[in-house]
Order: sequence, then structure tokens, then C-alpha cells
Amino acid sequence: MSDELITTRQGPALHVLFNRPAQRNALTWTMYDGLVEACERADADEQVRVLVLRGAGDEAFVAGTDIGQFSEFSSGEDGIAYERRVERVLDRLETTRVPTVAAISGYCVGGGLAVAAVCDLRVSTPTGRFGVPVARTLGNCLAMNTYSLLVHHLGPARALDVLLRARMLTAEQAHAAGFVAELTDDLDATVEAVVGLLAQHAPLTMWAAKQAARRLRLANLPDGDDLVRAVFGSEDFRHGVRSFLDKEKPRWTGR
Repeated sequence: MSDELITTRQGPALHVLFNRPAQRNALTWTMYDGLVEACERADADEQVRVLVLRGAGDEAFVAGTDIGQFSEFSSGEDGIAYERRVERVLDRLETTRVPTVAAISGYCVGGGLAVAAVCDLRVSTPTGRFGVPVARTLGNCLAMNTYSLLVHHLGPARALDVLLRARMLTAEQAHAAGFVAELTDDLDATVEAVVGLLAQHAPLTMWAAKQAARRLRLANLPDGDDLVRAVFGSEDFRHGVRSFLDKEKPRWTGR
């Protein structure tokens, strides 16, 4: 595991730190792979009762996937391959046997929002900011599973408002929507309290609740490859990536 993702055991909890603060903890493939390894470690160790995810520094939990990884995409099939790879990581996190907690400060955006959404509980400081602003930044789209997560947590009207207007929800708004379980000015103390409580509860009861919620969400999930293929294969997406990396404002054409 690289220095980009640090895993430490603290009592009954396994802590995962996304450690690229200068890049707002944007996820590389090394970090995605390290997250899977952490899930495997949590499942293999019966002494681990909770998995906690957190970003280094106060500026971000995770500000999406590292955009440089999109620069060599040349077709919609590249987008499908990317989304399927990310979906495998999210699925592994969602199916971890122990409760998962996202401890959030600052930006929780794009891929970071998806990671937080598949966690079982989310706690946040008032600085938390939540959204997927790709309609004004990259011009890409999400996998159907990620759309399902947003609709599941926020409801269709609020999810569409966030996506179409590229809105960033404040921590207070995310808490009011039920996405954030608890707002706190002391993230360390709140995480410690949540871990202590969960560590006292029946593991199999919590595992069953986690899996039941997941199965209900996925029961009628349709295929969305056609959406990903069309958007990731578009001129707008390639232009959006170039504009983002060049720090220029994109000019969308709808092609």
C-alpha cells in the first residue's frame, strides 16, 4: 500500500486515510486498489468491528477521481471500463461485513461522494460540501449504480437538482436530507463515539441490516452502459477534460 492511502488499526476500528491533501485527496487507481485491500483486511480480522474512511487535512474528504486518468480516454468503451472498475471498488466497500463510516471535512465530490454514499454512516464537520458538478466541469456522466445511490439517499428531485444545476450541498443541507447522520465540530471525538457504540452491537444483526438495504436498492437497477458510452465518447467530454487540465472554462456543444 502506498503513502497515498494509509491504513491503521486503532482498537476495534480499521482507519483508512486518503492521503493526497495537496490534490484534495483525489483518488488514483493506487488509492482505489488500496481501498479494496483495506476492505479485505477488515473482513479477514475478526477483531475489526468498524471501518472508518477519512481524508487527510481539513480541505477535503475526497474531491473525486484524479482527472489526469481521463486524459487518454478515446471512446465510450473507455468510459464503460472506467465505471465498471470503480463500481467493483464501490461494491467491495458496500459489501464489507463490518459497518463503514465516512468521516468528512471539506469537499466530498464526484467519486468521493460515491465512496461516502456506499458507506453505512456519514458524519461531517460544518465545512462539508457534497456534489457531483460534472455538468459544468468535465461533461461526463455517472454509472447507473452511482445514480441509484444518489436517488436512494437524496430522492429523485433533490438528486436531479444537484446534478442538473451542479449544486454543492452544504453540510447542513446534507444533514437535513438525511445523507449525513451527524454534524460535529469535533470530528475525532464523534468518530471515536460512533466506533465505540458500533463495537458494542451485534455484528450479524448489523451485517444483515447493511445487506438488506443494499439488496433493496439494487433490486430493480437497470443497465446504463448506453448512457456512459454516449457521454464518455462525446466531443464534449474530451473537450471538458482538456479544459479542466488547462484550467480553462469549457464551451459545450452537445456533441
